[in-house]
Amino acid sequence: MSGPRPRVTIVIPAYDEGPSIIPVLDRLLESVMLPCEVLIVVDSPEDSTIPVVESYGGRPQPTVRAVVNDLGRGPAHAIRFGIRAAQAPVVVVTMADGCDDPRQIDELTRLVERGVVVAAASRYMPGGQQVGGPRLKSMLSRNAGRTLYWFARVGTRDATNSFKAYDRAFVERVGIESRDGFEIGLELTAKAKRMRLPVAEIPTIWLDRQAGVSNFKIAQWLPKYLHWYRFAYGRRLDLHAPEGSGLPAGTPTQITERST
Repeated sequence: MSGPRPRVTIVIPAYDEGPSIIPVLDRLLESVMLPCEVLIVVDSPEDSTIPVVESYGGRPQPTVRAVVNDLGRGPAHAIRFGIRAAQAPVVVVTMADGCDDPRQIDELTRLVERGVVVAAASRYMPGGQQVGGPRLKSMLSRNAGRTLYWFARVGTRDATNSFKAYDRAFVERVGIESRDGFEIGLELTAKAKRMRLPVAEIPTIWLDRQAGVSNFKIAQWLPKYLHWYRFAYGRRLDLHAPEGSGLPAGTPTQITERST
């Protein structure tokens, strides 16, 4: 990739978005001022999003490219693949349906550059808002966010929102165990909390998608969210190199729970 080294990699999991991805990319490239790369991650070479991205703007865009996820189908694998392929030290995950506000990507990135490991765009803090979307999904998300904020002290009122920025080194150290839906955002927030690492939030206005159909599968993914919801309430975690691994002391390769 030519040009300055990106300060942020923007990962967008996509599934057969086709031309619907164009206004999303338009707004994103108009809004993000920091040097960036944009990875649109799809599950197969036949995905209708690929030719649209490749011809975006009538010519190849060096900062925007479609990549095919080879870890497995679904958004969790797509996000994992995108983070693994990222060149920048900060990764922002945002959606292909245009529900997130791309003007906040620079601010989220700078929060991570200042030292937080997770920077969340929050619908549920003062100044935030959710416009549209399924009522049940909204109610569950809002209640989970509030209880995690007040009782588990996770540092954000919107732990379930996927629109977050991450310190890529932190993600590489703790790993991603999610393999299904969008619960990755909750997983990484919960891990940061239990490791006593800083999490920050800024208000955002979320708008329900105007075109296409959401691929969110609430019944299938709810148990995964509940797993990480419960996980957030556990004792402090530490990273260390496993005994006998041959790695230098302090190498962060394994998470363990403190006994005290």
